[in-house]
Amino acid sequence: MPSTDFHLAQANVAYGQWPANDPRMATYIARLDEMNQLADQSPGFVWRYLTDSRNLQEREFDDPLVLFNMSVWESIDALHAYTYRTAHSEVYAGRKQWFVDQKLVVGGHALAMWWIPKGEVPTVATAKEKLALITANGPSEQAFHFKKRFPAPG
Repeated sequence: MPSTDFHLAQANVAYGQWPANDPRMATYIARLDEMNQLADQSPGFVWRYLTDSRNLQEREFDDPLVLFNMSVWESIDALHAYTYRTAHSEVYAGRKQWFVDQKLVVGGHALAMWWIPKGEVPTVATAKEKLALITANGPSEQAFHFKKRFPAPG
């Protein structure tokens, strides 16, 4: 398959300093809907996993301090533009107000990206595997990040 037959999946986790319902997380939580809408309307956006970090009953990870996000994009450049060239960059720049360094807490990477066939929807289980893979082995064709990218297959 040529590379135009693939999309970029990404999963990221953030380890909160406090639970999502703690008042000290309020400024971050208040911007979640805005960031999700911005992603949905961004060029190259394909799909996002619908979860709500404010709902402590529906968790992807047992630890209530871990917030999870997963989405699919047409390209690395599209995801990069959303991440660093929109209002999302303001939230990302302020992340130390709400989150601790992922590597210090769980020894893992906070972001994993991988290529999927167009039309495929990634699962939470796959995302966890990719996050574990990049943590264990570093960036590879199976799981990578912005600083060490791999092209789509084909």
